[in-house]
Amino acid sequence: MYRNFFKRLLDIVASFILLLFLVFPFIIIGIIIRVKLGAPVFFKQRRPGKNNRIFHMYKFRTMTNERDENGNLLPDKDRLIKLGKFLRKSSIDELPQIINILMGDMSFIGPRPKLIKDVIFMKNDECLIRQAVRPGISGWAQIHGRNESTWYQVLERDKYYVKNISFFLDVKIFFKTIGVILSQKGINTPGAATHFLYADVLLHDKKITKEEHNRLMLEAIEIEKDLNKIYVFGNKTKFSKDQLKKEPKIKKDKL
Repeated sequence: MYRNFFKRLLDIVASFILLLFLVFPFIIIGIIIRVKLGAPVFFKQRRPGKNNRIFHMYKFRTMTNERDENGNLLPDKDRLIKLGKFLRKSSIDELPQIINILMGDMSFIGPRPKLIKDVIFMKNDECLIRQAVRPGISGWAQIHGRNESTWYQVLERDKYYVKNISFFLDVKIFFKTIGVILSQKGINTPGAATHFLYADVLLHDKKITKEEHNRLMLEAIEIEKDLNKIYVFGNKTKFSKDQLKKEPKIKKDKL
């Protein structure tokens, strides 16, 4: 009942109330970003959501669009401004995703929405189960390492969350998230999942061939560009009740 009804109801009510309170702060932050970086104020990107349906995820912009002499964007570290660093460390840059929640694309708690070029490599993997629910602003994986976990750790924790969703688990994750943000732990740690594409990890570990890597990466790029593509794999991904059965808690992950 909670998974299929009350979780979404709470998301709608909470996101609506929060947006009312955040209108003024949003305007102030937007003006500062507009002055520092120019337009647009928001960064938006196509991400796979529930059942691999693609949506536009929003964030406050934190980087410039500076390019090298060949027209390629400079590395993130060279484009990230001081304001952007603050917005990221405080997670304020994620607040526009409350709009995504109200629209039904996301939830407050759930697996973080990954890139199309990451999810496309999960097609024949049991970790694809993470796509059975709406992605969240924070989740089980984020309170256990935030950005310092490996890809395998993140996906295992996402899978655990999807199979064990409950009101009490969401409440625990919510309060734990506040502690993680205040402590500033696990942000942008070298070697973490956020620093590598899932495809590159699989290739490095010899779980896919170079040919598979290149073929699926090109396919992902085409999907990202084609706004008519609604689903990553062409159609809605369906998950059975057996796939969503509860499984034992990961011993290392203690709240």
